[in-house]
Amino acid sequence: MSSLRIEFPHELTPEDARARIRALGDYLETRHGIGVTWDGDRASVRGRYLVVAIDGVVSFAPGLVIFDGKDPGFLWRKKARDYLTGKLKKYLDPGVSLADLPRA
Repeated sequence: MSSLRIEFPHELTPEDARARIRALGDYLETRHGIGVTWDGDRASVRGRYLVVAIDGVVSFAPGLVIFDGKDPGFLWRKKARDYLTGKLKKYLDPGVSLADLPRA
């Protein structure tokens, strides 16, 4: 099985990055019904955005948020990558306060 891996660099503190990814998880659950289950600093993400299945794990490394998931296949790979990368870019932007990030 092939995988979809996204490594997104950031300049936030580890605590701020975790809080922002938790906010993103709240948004995905509320807005799209995508299940996000936390186990310490790792989150399992499972659900659909439009017709694209998203199934993977979000983890942290110094200065990096990592999504490792199932590849949705050739037809949907770019859409899944673009969607997830866009959300990471928005939620890990130090120019936007945590309070201003949507959760619903």
